[in-house]
Amino acid sequence: MKVLLTGANGQLGLCFQDCISDSIKLTASSSKELDITCKASVQKIVNLVKPDVIVNCAAYTAVDKAESEPELAHAVNCQGPENLAYAAAMLDVPLIHVSTDYVFDGNATEPYVPTDATSPQGVYGQTKLAGEQAIKAITSKHIVIRTAWVFSEYGNNFVKTMLRLASDRDELGIVADQHGSPTYAGDLAALIVVIVTRIESGDFSDYGLYHFCGDKAVSWYEFAESIFAVKAKLNADFSIPKLNKLTTEQFPTPAKRPKYSVMQDNRLSLLNLPNASHWQDSLKTVIKKLNK
Repeated sequence: MKVLLTGANGQLGLCFQDCISDSIKLTASSSKELDITCKASVQKIVNLVKPDVIVNCAAYTAVDKAESEPELAHAVNCQGPENLAYAAAMLDVPLIHVSTDYVFDGNATEPYVPTDATSPQGVYGQTKLAGEQAIKAITSKHIVIRTAWVFSEYGNNFVKTMLRLASDRDELGIVADQHGSPTYAGDLAALIVVIVTRIESGDFSDYGLYHFCGDKAVSWYEFAESIFAVKAKLNADFSIPKLNKLTTEQFPTPAKRPKYSVMQDNRLSLLNLPNASHWQDSLKTVIKKLNK
């Protein structure tokens, strides 16, 4: 089976490469090898590879910067998925695409499910939602997976930022009134690999929109507490900085953050698929890897 992966150098792309079976012929493309915003480039690579599945892990994820770069964010998050959807439809193969909790306004009090109404509050969420809609309009053979608060041993993420700040600061202020579900990129990658394997065996036809994120919701403050607790347990000489709770108003950002972006999707279990990231266990694995 042949799989075309985009966004190969990102957190999820790298974790996907770690998870994929050697029996799969994988073409892993970063933005240098494949500019998904260029329709001609996409068609050229797709015609060359002739994949059985396209997995799109490429995205513009600089949430704040998107406010001042809306055209670039739209090109990567909407035009890119649209180009990939046309290519997938041309070959009549499935497209697996990753989206975000930022498609919601964050005003809910219960976990969001895929059928809930969307209302993105910033450019990043708006462009990601536009990408979802473009894919849905072009090909029925799509699997769109919304996720949130992604971390891993790769790239830039909250876990690595907290550990870096703790190395040279005795005190940190962390937002405590925004709640979400941390997601290990490796757990999401493993889900996508299972879906790819099921497609290969002809045992998957449940296309559509899904949610996959952490199994326990926390605030950024509580997430930081968990990170430092794990680090201290693994490293006896680690000194946990003093943590101060901040409100969203005390930590203003160019883009509005959802105050509540917890998501769930019980349908994954019904399909015998992993339905959540057990992020507390995965956090220990990630910090052990970072220690090395």
